[in-house]
Amino acid sequence: MQNEEQNKQQAASASVDIDLASDMSLAQTHKERIQASWYRCEQFGLDHSSRPDFATLPKGTLSDLMDHHRSLLETTENEVLPYYENILSNSACMIVLADRQGHVLNTWGQPRFGSAEEHGLIGGNQWTEMGVGTNAIGTALITGEAIQVGRDEHFLRANRFMVGSASPIYNTQNDLVGVLDISSDAYLPQDHTFGMVKLMSLSVENRLIFSAFQQEHFILSFNTNVVSLDSHWSGILVLDESGTIVSANRRAEVVLARDLALLNINQIFDIEMREIKHHPFSLPMKLIAMGRYQFYVKVIPPVQQIMRVPDFRVRTDYVAPPQAEAIVMNEKKPATDKVKKQENSVSIEIPDNVIPLAELQHGDERVERLVRQAHKIMEKDIPILIHGETGAGKEIFVRSLHYHSSRAKEMLVAVNCAAIPAELVESELFGYEKGAFTGAQNRGSIGLIRRAHRGTLFLDEIGEMPMAVQSRLLRVLQERVVTPLGSTDVFPVDIKLISATNRTLKEEVKEGRFRQDLYYRISGLNIELPALRKRSDKAELIQYLHNRLRKEEPGPALSQAMVNLLVKHPWPGNMRQLAHVLKVGMAMADEEVLEDWHLPDDFFDDLDAMGESDAPELDSATGQNEPLERLIPRLLSEFKGNVSQTAKTAGVSRNTVYKYGKLKDGSE
Repeated sequence: MQNEEQNKQQAASASVDIDLASDMSLAQTHKERIQASWYRCEQFGLDHSSRPDFATLPKGTLSDLMDHHRSLLETTENEVLPYYENILSNSACMIVLADRQGHVLNTWGQPRFGSAEEHGLIGGNQWTEMGVGTNAIGTALITGEAIQVGRDEHFLRANRFMVGSASPIYNTQNDLVGVLDISSDAYLPQDHTFGMVKLMSLSVENRLIFSAFQQEHFILSFNTNVVSLDSHWSGILVLDESGTIVSANRRAEVVLARDLALLNINQIFDIEMREIKHHPFSLPMKLIAMGRYQFYVKVIPPVQQIMRVPDFRVRTDYVAPPQAEAIVMNEKKPATDKVKKQENSVSIEIPDNVIPLAELQHGDERVERLVRQAHKIMEKDIPILIHGETGAGKEIFVRSLHYHSSRAKEMLVAVNCAAIPAELVESELFGYEKGAFTGAQNRGSIGLIRRAHRGTLFLDEIGEMPMAVQSRLLRVLQERVVTPLGSTDVFPVDIKLISATNRTLKEEVKEGRFRQDLYYRISGLNIELPALRKRSDKAELIQYLHNRLRKEEPGPALSQAMVNLLVKHPWPGNMRQLAHVLKVGMAMADEEVLEDWHLPDDFFDDLDAMGESDAPELDSATGQNEPLERLIPRLLSEFKGNVSQTAKTAGVSRNTVYKYGKLKDGSE
């Protein structure tokens, strides 16, 4: 048993070395994170001599909270910590589990810190930056990433007796549910401790995935080394019967570097689901991922083998035979088929991350019209070309169109033409035979166009497509067949083509960078998705997006004043920037009222660039207008340099406080 434990720890140490090698380039990033945290603490009104405010929960509330997180607690204590017993036995440290609000749920280990009242690492205490300053738990929760906070990196002097290493924990829906922390006042090897806490959080996440899915789903574990397939740092994919990825751990998404949600396994590895089902489960496989990277893969079958009777009627090309009575009484079979198709379309379940068509517009007549046009054209053999700025929501729009069409049961294949290296675009799109070129995988590749057969092919940034590939794409669209590289075989394809660009393709045609014949082939219905700043329903759209974000993570409502501030912003980054600003503001507000100083600084930089004032110049004490160059220094003096309180009282942003505070200092 002892040898087994040592082997596990050696494997864990090897993983730590790997993580440390990849993290060496992030040293500057760590420094910037600590600086950003200290800046936030100053905005919270803290100074280095402040006493920690743990906002300790009553015992009854803590008991309810522990019941709510029972699965997380039991998984950590019973299934993960036993692998790391040597940490507790050989060093004076504490392992702390906290929820997503920073409340300590439980601790393990015996510290040398002194009494619990002194170190504060006890159940019910809340370790947030707002109350306790920069600390491993609170800073990991705000950044969503693992972090190590050294003694002197703590904002409050009261916490500088210890080193904390913390890593967030995400559940099967990729929601942050808690954080694991190792804290000690001993001079432990800090790199080893930091790597270990990251491994521990991965272990907890992996066990949560197994608990949720192992009964009825296939689980794939993959790694670059066959002996590491059972390690905590392996990638994990969860598959349903058809090979759709229904969950994955963070390691899988980091290693594969793409969003894996609802992809089919054949889009990741060179294998079909039927091959996985028939492969000996004890025998690892060597597979190619994304057509480029080699991994060893282990298949873990469902614990509960569910017997399913084959039913070929689930195929999309199935048409039910007419009933005898219907033929005698009414020979209008096309009407019967139409009803069947309608019934089939109703049965499609729209994923949670797809916005319903009716919710794409909130009063803007142009958007309402183009949604209606595109929805109608989706059922016609007419391509759609979407123009719009970066971040305007083109892919969101396309996903909604696909899942509200008769093609919803088949795949939506989204291709960013600008993201694929020019020399690989052709092979990625059209596929290739095995051995077609140097580096080609042994099995060949079906290609993205054929994967979209009977579904929707979305070519984003099509203006970036190389001229040679444009010629082949034109031939596919004209003849509706694909010929893989290195092959003479042709494969019929039935696709709905939607393209998008932020370029003016007519100008690209004039400059000779885009084929004119291809342009007219892809531009059946031309629609312009307006930028956020140009939409007449901007206020309603902001409210809608905010409400969707609150469903994912509880947060404060928007006041009318905040809506007005958001509406007047130019939003150069469009919907993507809006989502980022709202998420940052909600995280900073921490379920309090969302106000302007909770928003990121670059939000106000854009407003300043417009030449608009970001706040009224009103003296809160007298109600009279007072120039900001006098108001800001006066309030700073009254509040003893507290920038946050000054901004709140003056009704301005932090940037404005810094701007006029420095102006005053310079004048003196």
